[in-house]
Amino acid sequence: MEEKFCGSGNIHTPDYNGRRLLRTAIYLQRLSSRRRRATVRHILDSIIVDKYLTGKRFIDVGTGPGLPGIPLAIVRPNDHFTLLDSFGKWVRFLRQIQYELMLKNIEPIQKRVEQYQPVEKFDSIISRAFASLQDMLSWCQHLPKQNGGQFYALKGILSANEKSTFSSNFKINKIISLDVPGLDEQRHLVILGFN
Repeated sequence: MEEKFCGSGNIHTPDYNGRRLLRTAIYLQRLSSRRRRATVRHILDSIIVDKYLTGKRFIDVGTGPGLPGIPLAIVRPNDHFTLLDSFGKWVRFLRQIQYELMLKNIEPIQKRVEQYQPVEKFDSIISRAFASLQDMLSWCQHLPKQNGGQFYALKGILSANEKSTFSSNFKINKIISLDVPGLDEQRHLVILGFN
């Protein structure tokens, strides 16, 4: 039976990139001293969505300590992740992590999402514990490519009210119930697009 590391790397084959695992371990150590709980709650919870993402250019809005952007950047080394947060302490932390882990595929930026005007639009917008679906779509609608750009919202409990309270310019493409190994809490991935 073949075992897989969450994400795209296989830990039992010679071509596995061991640096990904090492980078994740170092990041996890910096993120929390309670490693087991943090592994499940933050790292696995972030990379479980890897297989659902499309595109090469992502922006993680309200990234905080780089979740889910840093773990996804580690398991997707050929994709680019802009990590956006308005708090300087998080952006300084992200720059330190970028330096320590030698991550060339991330770009930490300190700015409010409503004020950020990218030169090139993104394939996908990702958020985890950021805002309601309505607020996310309202604040981030200027960020994705107009033809094919998607929104990925990582949510815990998803209420019926939240699923129906947003602009008619958008639609829910899919809601995926996530089973995070070792986490006994509800997790959902809501994938949205333009109407």
